Amino acid sequence: MSLQTLVDQATIPPDSGSASSPFDADSFNEAVMSTYGRFPLALERGAGCRVWDTQGREYLDFVAGIATCTLGHAHPVMVEAVTRQIQKLHHVSNLYYIPEQGELAKWLVDHSCADRVFFCNSGAEANEAAIKLARKYAHTVLEIDKPIILTANASFHGRTLATITATAQPKYQKYFDPLVPGFHYVNYNDINAVEVAISELDEGDYRVAAILIEPLQGEGGVRPGDVAYFKKLRQICDETGILLIFDEVQVGMGRSGKLWAYEHLGVEPDIFTSAKGLGGGIPIGAMMSKKFCDVFQPGEHASTFGGNPFVCGVALSVCQTLERENILQNVQDRGEQLRSGLKAIAAKYPQHIGEVRGWGLINGLELRADIQLTAADVVNAAIKEGLLLVPAGPKVVRFVPPLIVTEAEVNTALETLEKVMSNEKTQSVYATVTK
Repeated sequence: MSLQTLVDQATIPPDSGSASSPFDADSFNEAVMSTYGRFPLALERGAGCRVWDTQGREYLDFVAGIATCTLGHAHPVMVEAVTRQIQKLHHVSNLYYIPEQGELAKWLVDHSCADRVFFCNSGAEANEAAIKLARKYAHTVLEIDKPIILTANASFHGRTLATITATAQPKYQKYFDPLVPGFHYVNYNDINAVEVAISELDEGDYRVAAILIEPLQGEGGVRPGDVAYFKKLRQICDETGILLIFDEVQVGMGRSGKLWAYEHLGVEPDIFTSAKGLGGGIPIGAMMSKKFCDVFQPGEHASTFGGNPFVCGVALSVCQTLERENILQNVQDRGEQLRSGLKAIAAKYPQHIGEVRGWGLINGLELRADIQLTAADVVNAAIKEGLLLVPAGPKVVRFVPPLIVTEAEVNTALETLEKVMSNEKTQSVYATVTK
């Protein structure tokens, strides 16, 4: 079955059977904790790169669950995999061997620089596992008593206590102190900052055990890593024994136009993490490592749901579809098309837009810092026009559609953004600042 056939099938809206009950936001808010700032719509079904709200209105989805729905919504391969696996075996325990887990791990090892895989449920959990592995390696191999992990300012690594500490953004850490010790922050793409930090922290005794970093900062504004910077990081780690850890939770699994974002940088990490796109929307995370730093022993790390037959069976179908249907080529082609279109819009509205940047199908449109217009303003305006986008910080609009997005759908998204940028309300926000 060809990619286009799959796309055509997936974009046929499913029969809803009967009208949904009216959605009650007040009732929702009474029962659900207010941990999210939600946009004012309730989504109930999807197909391909389209979703529908409870009012029956259709939207072009360039959020994809925040870079998660690799094959879009209701993809026939995933529907078949979910149905097959739930009828066979969905959960047992890691007390036993799980064949689907082994098959998925083998696929990941065969298609990456990793030798071993640990499965969990999310990106934060994958990063937690990487942090624990790095700390044990520091104690048992590097003989460091109080190891420190370097991370980058404006990074994002998750919402657990350890990962918000690793995330060098104060807004995520406020009110959650005392934070987990053992982290130090440096500027992204600044090799001098890394060298100075290692020199100062290691003065008198070795302390820096690992560098945890994103090949492209997603939540930090869609900022790609610099090749020379990452090659120097690799050299420093090779010379000192420091572990190099890549957080590929958002950019991995084909999102960047290559299967793994480290392939853009010409270096291999010692440890790297994946989640989001790995299961195409089914919750799964993975921490992968080279054999030399796989120092975990039985009982030192675990996950009840991690690597169960259901998630691994579905994730394997996503991986195989990416490979079989050559979807990476579509990511490269559509990414170039999208960036070209965004740059044309930026050139037309220089009073609003600064830079366009990204890889593959993770792209950011940065709004000028000297105007009041925010990414949330643009996202809200786009929703009204039937296009779903997501902010990456206060001034960057992020475009992360499913990897099966078509040429026509990219054109529709660009046309909609053009409409939003030319709209009188958008123009008035600019005018109030510049008068």
